[in-house]
Amino acid sequence: MNLPRTPWLLLCSLLSAGAPLVTAAASLGSPALPAACAAPGGWWQASGETPASVSGKEVLARAAAAEIVLLGEQHDDEDHHRWQAQVLAGLQALRPEMVIGFEMFQRQVQPALERWVAGELTLPAFLAQTAWEEHWNFPIELYLPLFQFARINRIPMVALNVDAKLTRAIGDKGWEAIPNRERQGVSRAAPASEAYRDFLFGVYSEHAHRQEARSSRGFQYFVEAQQNWDRAMAEALLARRISGPQGQPPLIVGIMGSGHLRDGLGVPHQLRDLGVDRVVTLLPLSPDEDCREIRPNLADAVFALPKKPAPPLPPPRLGVQLGDAETGQSGVRVLAVTTGSLADKSGLVAGDRLLEVAGRPAVKAAAVIAMVRASPPGTWLPLRVRRGEATLDVVVHFPSAP
Repeated sequence: MNLPRTPWLLLCSLLSAGAPLVTAAASLGSPALPAACAAPGGWWQASGETPASVSGKEVLARAAAAEIVLLGEQHDDEDHHRWQAQVLAGLQALRPEMVIGFEMFQRQVQPALERWVAGELTLPAFLAQTAWEEHWNFPIELYLPLFQFARINRIPMVALNVDAKLTRAIGDKGWEAIPNRERQGVSRAAPASEAYRDFLFGVYSEHAHRQEARSSRGFQYFVEAQQNWDRAMAEALLARRISGPQGQPPLIVGIMGSGHLRDGLGVPHQLRDLGVDRVVTLLPLSPDEDCREIRPNLADAVFALPKKPAPPLPPPRLGVQLGDAETGQSGVRVLAVTTGSLADKSGLVAGDRLLEVAGRPAVKAAAVIAMVRASPPGTWLPLRVRRGEATLDVVVHFPSAP
């Protein structure tokens, strides 16, 4: 898939997705942990200057005693979501009164979340009323266990995100240029620390504008867009800190990309500015990440995920470069086609727009890529394509397994 075209898109695709932990640690240049690390399936206490292995019971007990718990993720890693479901179940056993906030939903769909938890919506209706495929780039299957957990246990779900138009506008022209009536109720964010700016500049300069200086207006707007995003989620979480049936406030849990909570620099920083002191941050550690390079104070605790069995074959690829549609257009754009690829052999050409994939609307490039990679060997994938004024049906045949 092509790189994002503007800083605000870069923000969505990289920071929210939760880049690998090692990348964040290396970019901040802090001391590394000792070679010994938590075994797969175990916890590592990452707060303080002396990280050490810690029991899951102790981690959950500390988290359950907090006001707000933040669970990070890399959006496209299914094991990260399984880990989140496990942690939610453990916390709910200790603090039955709970609220779960999700970065994946924009505030305007909050009524649909309430109807889902109340059992009033089927899954198709839930997806339609939350505009899932329009607003989020990842398959619903990754998140569905979390949403079902909330529904089965009647745990309130909260939409944490703001409309993407606001993030785009701040990334394009800065916070000050946005009229108060268009800020969706979000207050001015606490200033970013130098450590946070260092991390953001590393991302910005590597992927967006290599030649721009740290003092450039473009980078400043990039930081402001990220700060507003963090502030919006912090305020949405804090707004649910109300007394439950027993007179005690519920435990508030936030589900979000790891980039928003690592090192206490994003949402935790904004929560502290809003007067919340008891915040616990928990992160999953993927098996391909070197725990020796994780810096102290990365989070309160890190869970080491076990390795997955090696797949028998690499995921299938069409051999195309895809991009999301321009404003006012539908479908996913085909920017380039590799000669000799499955896409080339199937008849796709640069300039096509994918309207449907396997009968489902093609809305986001990331979702199309996920559907392609999930296609088993030897199967057929029907595509509906717009080429100029014509609508064509193209079928891709994935080779059988050897």
